[in-house]
Amino acid sequence: MARIRHVQIQNFRCIQQLAWAPSPGINCLIGPGDSGKSSILDAIDYCLGARRTVQMTDADFYLLDVAHPIVITVTIGELDDALKSLETYGNYLRSFNAATSTIADEPEAGSETVLSIRLTIGGDLDPIWTLASDRAEAVGQARFLTWGDRTRIAPTRIGALADNNLAWRRGSVLNRISDERPEMSAALADAARTARATFGDLAETQLGETLRIVEKTATELGIPIGDGLKAMLDTHSVSFSGGTIALHGSDGVPLRALGIGSTRLLLAGLQRKAADQATLILIDELEHGLEPHRILRLLGSIGAKEAAPPIQAFITTHSPVAIRELRGDQLFVVRKTAGRHEVTVVGTGDATQGTIRLYPEAFLAPTIVVCEGASEVGLLRGMDLHRAAQGEQSLTAAGVAWVDAQGVSKIYGRANAFRSLGYRVAVLRDDDAQPEAADEDAFIASGGALFKWRAGCALEDELFRGLGDQGVQNLLGRAVEFLDADLVGEHIQSASNGQHTYAACVFGLSTELRITLGAAARSKRGSWFKSVTKMESVTRDILLPHLANADETLRGTMAALEAWMVRGD
Repeated sequence: MARIRHVQIQNFRCIQQLAWAPSPGINCLIGPGDSGKSSILDAIDYCLGARRTVQMTDADFYLLDVAHPIVITVTIGELDDALKSLETYGNYLRSFNAATSTIADEPEAGSETVLSIRLTIGGDLDPIWTLASDRAEAVGQARFLTWGDRTRIAPTRIGALADNNLAWRRGSVLNRISDERPEMSAALADAARTARATFGDLAETQLGETLRIVEKTATELGIPIGDGLKAMLDTHSVSFSGGTIALHGSDGVPLRALGIGSTRLLLAGLQRKAADQATLILIDELEHGLEPHRILRLLGSIGAKEAAPPIQAFITTHSPVAIRELRGDQLFVVRKTAGRHEVTVVGTGDATQGTIRLYPEAFLAPTIVVCEGASEVGLLRGMDLHRAAQGEQSLTAAGVAWVDAQGVSKIYGRANAFRSLGYRVAVLRDDDAQPEAADEDAFIASGGALFKWRAGCALEDELFRGLGDQGVQNLLGRAVEFLDADLVGEHIQSASNGQHTYAACVFGLSTELRITLGAAARSKRGSWFKSVTKMESVTRDILLPHLANADETLRGTMAALEAWMVRGD
């Protein structure tokens, strides 16, 4: 029942305009911080929640402009018979075309019958909920859902505080997992302590089915609540009203005393049990309070691995664990482009899905450098550490992430997986092996940036050709530390066909010898620096401290790369 087909948001917080047709299953919103992900969840909650008011301030209006009202319109489909009643909602029934994600004001053959719920908040901060219908407005009609229908379609919100859902309150998940309802015993009128004990004896017959469902769900999710779950009066309540009856463990301690993570995990599992009556769930910052293995359990409990999604979930996360666990059609990147917010599905292409599995953290950064291999990754890590040590803004603080393409043949598959989603992307590659020219040209034409070493050179070649004499001597010393002098000497002799030796390097560094050293450093029998850790230390300790004395080519490439990453040049 009731799944969201379309969301439109205007002038709400950082969102000036947003139009989005979500998936009927998992919708995990990702992307850089402050891009509006949580605001989208709040907009859905405010529009569909069973509430009579919302607390708003001028700060909730886009750019504090209260002259332009907040308008949130959520279109719901998969309506039950009550919501499709012609007598009750006939003038407000519309149609939604899933193929084009368009809404027509009247039901049409071949399209799904839907209702559009609209929340409008003007400068007086007074919220007004209506059903959107052009034809009803044309004849001066206006109405909204009945309170019962509002309660039935209201989403379950799992936030940092979830006490309301662990008691039999209006709209709580406990009222949705079965038809059982507690009855207030006469003992409530006597004294809280006596009533608590008395009601505990009666609750088993009134709420037994619900208690067993909660008990079973907690066991499935590995949440320790003890044997013999009870429904007892919550001594935390100050009056005998909604919330007086709450879940308690076998030791009599209210389940609201569980940790944040356990509470969120349990509620997600219970929402799954209530899917027949309530299909919408909102989870902000999915990872809050949960260890990685319990993040996976929560996602599994709401049907992340099921072909037919049991519920529709709207999630935000900054957790690589969650991103790696989900498919590309369950992940949506939120970003602002040309005054509009866009929500773009990541997709399930082979290159994209592989990138999700290998580098989920990159999807959380605004700027991405796709590196040909481990050496380039080490270079960027070394730059990051060096900048921080010099008191400059680190690359990670500037929002830069890096990805190892594991070879030039895969580099543009990885890069385009991000570029197509609107990320700011650069490629950093060697020039000893060439990618497909058409792939590189298309990437640059799409707005991608390219940084590469001088013609025909790998990174090792670039270092030995571009650094000054002292820098090259330090590179040789570091190679000996990583390997040993004899092995380094063997590599030099092999690369020069016996023309040069390690000992000869101290007497002068000709261009020919520098070329030899670059080739020796790339020896297939034992490369000198070709790992993340080794190149990180070389960059931090040798390359950057000696960069001022390097030749113009190396200095120019490094300066351009750094400027693009840090300043956006």
